[in-house]
Amino acid sequence: MIRKIVIVGNGEVAEAEAGVIDAADFVVRFNDCRSYGTGGSRTDAVAVCNTGRPAKAMLGSLQWRTHPGVVSAREVWSVRDPEKFAAMRAPLAVSHPDLDDFCDDYTEAFGAFCTETGKTHVVIDKSIHEVVDAALSAFAPAPYVVPSSGMIVIAEVLSKFPEAEVMLAGFGHVGWEWHPFAAERQLVDSYIALGRLKRLGGKTLVSSSYGA
Repeated sequence: MIRKIVIVGNGEVAEAEAGVIDAADFVVRFNDCRSYGTGGSRTDAVAVCNTGRPAKAMLGSLQWRTHPGVVSAREVWSVRDPEKFAAMRAPLAVSHPDLDDFCDDYTEAFGAFCTETGKTHVVIDKSIHEVVDAALSAFAPAPYVVPSSGMIVIAEVLSKFPEAEVMLAGFGHVGWEWHPFAAERQLVDSYIALGRLKRLGGKTLVSSSYGA
């Protein structure tokens, strides 16, 4: 039974937290697992941006494919439902023409990677994305394109493991300009106040790559 889950963002994680992370029953890291090492080594699932530039970069990188966190993970979670992002392509072409490759879908390629390496491929359903959008609306976010992968994974974990103790590490809610980070911080704080989440300390490093 999964009792303790840690979701580890790509920000800085204090060395003192590594033991807490590695002692959990289930650990989720993101994309290139920048938290691996100082932030512990246990990795049960790697949540990936399966569209656009981040997806293309990971799939084309031997370094990513052979990263010890990716190798040890039993699951790869694609955070973007292909149907949802296919529907976003035309509106984004008008509102954000510079994001012309944002909805390019690599879900099947991540599925093939999982088949080759004996991993389970999980595609997070668009309903989770829509639940997050609705929850964020309570905090009057500035216009944004999509929630961050971190926020989608938090919602997926809370839905999938309602009885587990869920902790966050390496989350600072800063980064790509078209994620609603201020509202996400408020939403996470509301979940903490309700006892649904806990935070471990640490600072977050800013990623210049969209969709982080």
